Amino acid sequence: MANTQPPTTTASRKDKRIERDENRGQWNSKSEFILSLLGYAIGIGNVWRFPYLCYRSGGAAFLIPYILMVLLAGIPLFYMEVLIGQFSSTGCTGMFRMAPLLKGTGFAQVVVNAYCVCYYSVIISYPVRMIFYCFFKKVPWEDCDNSWNTDSCVTASDMGKQNNTDGFTTSADEFFHLEVLRISKDISELGGMVWEQLIALIVTWIIIYFCLMRGIKSVGKVVYFTVPFPYLLLFILLVRGATLPGAWNGIKFYLYPEWHRLLDLKVWADAAIQMFFGIGPGWGGIVNMASFSNFRNNARCDSVLIVAINVFTSILAGFVVFSVLGFLSEKSGIPVETVATGGAGLAFVTYPEAIAMLPIPQLWALMFFFMLFLLGIDSVFVQLEAIMTSILDEWYWVRSHKWKLTLISCLVFLVFSSIMCTNGGMYILQLFDWYSSSIAVIVICLVEIIMVAWIYGIKNFMLDVEFMLGKRPSLYWRILWQIVTPVIIIFILITSIVFMRTITYNNIPYPLWAIIIGWASCLTSVMWIPLYILYIMIRKRATLCDSLKKRLKPLDWTPADPQDRADYEAFRKQRQMPGFMSDTDMESSK
Repeated sequence: MANTQPPTTTASRKDKRIERDENRGQWNSKSEFILSLLGYAIGIGNVWRFPYLCYRSGGAAFLIPYILMVLLAGIPLFYMEVLIGQFSSTGCTGMFRMAPLLKGTGFAQVVVNAYCVCYYSVIISYPVRMIFYCFFKKVPWEDCDNSWNTDSCVTASDMGKQNNTDGFTTSADEFFHLEVLRISKDISELGGMVWEQLIALIVTWIIIYFCLMRGIKSVGKVVYFTVPFPYLLLFILLVRGATLPGAWNGIKFYLYPEWHRLLDLKVWADAAIQMFFGIGPGWGGIVNMASFSNFRNNARCDSVLIVAINVFTSILAGFVVFSVLGFLSEKSGIPVETVATGGAGLAFVTYPEAIAMLPIPQLWALMFFFMLFLLGIDSVFVQLEAIMTSILDEWYWVRSHKWKLTLISCLVFLVFSSIMCTNGGMYILQLFDWYSSSIAVIVICLVEIIMVAWIYGIKNFMLDVEFMLGKRPSLYWRILWQIVTPVIIIFILITSIVFMRTITYNNIPYPLWAIIIGWASCLTSVMWIPLYILYIMIRKRATLCDSLKKRLKPLDWTPADPQDRADYEAFRKQRQMPGFMSDTDMESSK
């Protein structure tokens, strides 16, 4: 790190300070902070995952386990990460100064974000491509009179007239898979580059770069448009959907409660996993965004507000989606439970299929795909910013080259993600989406909360919050952080492994070697946690036990502002708290 000379054995703790980034920046207003976290927490998953999961898992009954999980795990994790970032003004690697032995968890977060940025950028490039087709005189997925259509193609309105739908595919399905993706038969056939998709990906990364090139200064301005505008589009689509024939049949299927499903453990597991990935703790983005916030900001109010809006958005998106699916069912004669789907199939096949039956389908399709793009790009902003901030926190010499780092990062991720623009690209995208982050982020969250509640100590953490906000968190938060939330995370980890289904895409199974690669992508992130501990053990100077104990003590866990730091030291002495730094040498001086 910053120190160039190793501290002597008589060096005081203050001689081992970590060099802070004086030009790190801060949000110009609280609204920028709120909007950035809203953009991060609310993404495409709110539209294409939650509604289908809610319908499939008991309708309104599903909301009971989901909201319980939000209250008992989602909000506590979100609030804890906001507090950590706001107190320390560091990103996802610097936060582990709270327990330096666990710093490998920060590296794991960087790797997970890198995987996600690669495939997520491709996902949001699909709407860019689809927007292009919205300017055609006729939306090309409307009928089967196109060069890419096969003999088995039928329009959605004609599908219900078939005695047996097996062997038939809809025009929207063939358009997305045979024209947009030009998909190969399976993942073993990579094929060539789909150049139109690569151009859409390049356009996406150019937009990301210009929005991020000045760091939070530019992000803080962009979110004033990218966060509120999707809500306007969502509301317009909701009003249009609710006025369509059959809309209320779709909404009934979405919310009709099946109370007996509450006895199904898998429903509770689905609720826990949806809460987990819907709100987004464990990725480092929350900590990073909060690190640019005002030191005295009311973090509790912000956390509860953002999570509540996230839950509301998911439920609202369900009305938007199922009102249109009800209309599709009415027009096609196919039951709602048959047309209902989730994921990419909902966003790029089923929903456009329904839109094609509306007057002026180009307008509604344009609004829908633009909304998807805006929902997705905010998440990429935060994840990429988390990666770059971690680099800046670790390598001080890079801090004067931030715009260059942003440019290089965008180019690198563009190159790596371009493989998903090939004929077999969707198979690769689904593979990494399925395996690379699902288990890893849960493990990271478990390490985080154990570090805060049991290693650093819940008493120390609550005193830190008391110094920062002027009031100690109530006993309610202590019970959640120390007992309830860790138990729920363990439950989520176990159930996500037990109930993990074999990956398929479009009913095409993946070969064993691809599944091994998927699990390897998960392993390459979480492995940094034990590897860093092993690294410390190998480089130990004292006995192994003493070395590990020292590195479980906080290292310069203090506020970034010099005046706040001085006040904090006086506060700790007054409360007779243990030292805020371990005797561990700075990493670069060992």
